[in-house]
Amino acid sequence: MSEFAEVLRAWRDRVRPEQVGLPAGPGRRTAGLRREELAALAGVSVDYVVRLEQGRATNPSPQLLGALATALRLSTAERDHLFRVAGAAAPSRLTVPTHVPPGVQRIVDRLGDVPLAVFTAAHDIVLWNELWAALGDDPGRWTGLDRNLVWRHFVHGHEGVEWDETHQEDFSSDLVADLRAAVGRYPADARLADLVARLRRESPEFERRWDSGRIAAHRTSRKVVRTPVGPVEIDCDVLGVPGSDLRIVVYTAVPGSTDAATLDLLRVTGLQELTPG
Repeated sequence: MSEFAEVLRAWRDRVRPEQVGLPAGPGRRTAGLRREELAALAGVSVDYVVRLEQGRATNPSPQLLGALATALRLSTAERDHLFRVAGAAAPSRLTVPTHVPPGVQRIVDRLGDVPLAVFTAAHDIVLWNELWAALGDDPGRWTGLDRNLVWRHFVHGHEGVEWDETHQEDFSSDLVADLRAAVGRYPADARLADLVARLRRESPEFERRWDSGRIAAHRTSRKVVRTPVGPVEIDCDVLGVPGSDLRIVVYTAVPGSTDAATLDLLRVTGLQELTPG
């Protein structure tokens, strides 16, 4: 058996279902993930997972390897090892990191009472909790560039979200300035360069802000989100993850306010709608 197949099986066996939001259930023959569970988490077929573990599938794509690393809660060192033994180059330090460390995943798992999501330095959403999905559009329905916050903001607009004039200006300006800073940190990232080029073509507003040359980090903002249970005013705080350049975005409402009560109601009704019957 190859090293790739061995570590894939070993890492699958060590991940408990409850660590990835799955019920443990009775009658399990293993404490770890079943093949079908790993397949669902990584977005591949069960047959493909079987072939990987038996050494019959070769040259898995970097996208698949990244999905497996996230599903298996691998550390950065373990992720890099998975890439190398699969015959792929480990992700470059000159490209935007997309791997979500296990500690960050645990934060998302445990903080279910506030809307929370994880973004890359390029503002691609890579992880979110159910309340985040209930608050607005479910990111699970998005593909490609639509998973990028800057693209959605400047190309699709921000239907359902309202700022006062000051916060809207700050939010738009900071997004562009933060993206420009990312270009400086990750000069070899072709996908990031393509994103900026397409934004400059598609959005005159983005182009105007880009031409200012401003560099800054995305800051705290306040906005009103129209939800199925009513509008809710929320504060948006962006927390950095040392060593990975990921951003944890957390929405909160003032305790004891009408907005907090609306968010509590959404936590009940919204999550019921997201849960399959």
